[in-house]
Amino acid sequence: QVQLVESGGGLVQAGGSLRLSCAASGNIRSINGMRWYRQAPGKQRELVAAITSGGSTNYADSVKGRFTISRDNAKNTVYLQMNSLKPEDTAVYYCYADVSPYNSPVLYNYWGQGTQVTVSS
Repeated sequence: QVQLVESGGGLVQAGGSLRLSCAASGNIRSINGMRWYRQAPGKQRELVAAITSGGSTNYADSVKGRFTISRDNAKNTVYLQMNSLKPEDTAVYYCYADVSPYNSPVLYNYWGQGTQVTVSS
């Protein structure tokens, strides 16, 4: 079993910054892709940013130039640095990981519990 634990959410004024962290633990041989999603009230969950095991990144158009995804493979942790935050960034942010466990060649995907980010105008 694998657990993803997010931290770093909170309340911030528009134009401010937050850094989210997501640490994976448990039966982990390696982690392939890691991603951040978000879900605002009444809206579908959307992909915010993704990073491969090699460090290649991809971003939603709405956050390009403002958000940066990174990872520390030694710590099985992914980060999301969010700058120039806008009220429309308000959402619950979830991390996601594709995990290869020690006892299986199959990739399993896991989700964190979510962390609230609220941006006031």
